[in-house]
Amino acid sequence: MNTSLLTLTLLAAAALTQNRFVTAAGAVPSANGNAVGVTRSGAASGELVPVDAIGTTMVEASAAITAGAAVATTNDGRAVTFSTGVTVARALTGATAAGQLIEVLLIAN
Repeated sequence: MNTSLLTLTLLAAAALTQNRFVTAAGAVPSANGNAVGVTRSGAASGELVPVDAIGTTMVEASAAITAGAAVATTNDGRAVTFSTGVTVARALTGATAAGQLIEVLLIAN
């Protein structure tokens, strides 16, 4: 379950996958980079896509993540346990493997 307090509509600058981090420019973020939020649906380049920007949302994990961990992005927009770069969220639920959806509290950056 997620509680988005603000969902933005962005123009996709590249093909985007549902439940992954995205930049304010509508692109896939760089590893450990900034993200404006998480896509609520997939989109082809040039399409509009809803993006959860404030509140909680569901994001795809790239590996196991412990509930409570600080979260960063991978270079394909999935969540990873923070080790360097920018903290973009806090994990509210955990994942035991890649591909699982976790609920995160988004952190403005």
